[in-house]
Amino acid sequence: MYKHILIATDGSELAGKAVTTGLSLGKLNAKITAVTATEPFTALMAGEPALAFPVEDYDKANAESAKRILDAVSEEAKKAGVACETVHAVNFPAEAIIDTAKGKGCDLIVMSSHGRRGLARVLLGSQATRVVTLSTIPVLICR
Repeated sequence: MYKHILIATDGSELAGKAVTTGLSLGKLNAKITAVTATEPFTALMAGEPALAFPVEDYDKANAESAKRILDAVSEEAKKAGVACETVHAVNFPAEAIIDTAKGKGCDLIVMSSHGRRGLARVLLGSQATRVVTLSTIPVLICR
């Protein structure tokens, strides 16, 4: 059985399925770590828009959002009787998930995916697909 499970969440309703699944698996004596990621400011804005929205405001808003997301996971874990460590990673989501899982010694990643196909997947991207493709750690996808 798994000893350390990483649950990736963005706080969405769909990600809630991964949280519920990961915590259920955690009841089988696995350590749980929940991670949410925010992209670095420099990856999102350059030039004049960056001047209109200072990096401090961006970082503060992301920290508050991550705290809200991770506090909700912690509360759900507490109700389920499962200990849960939380991590707010500042990196591109797929890379943050993989790096956190490796750094924490996780042996399973649990995350959600919309399961988009075709052009929607190309245009909207898929962090789940990227994690599955790049990770050496098994990934459980919840839909």
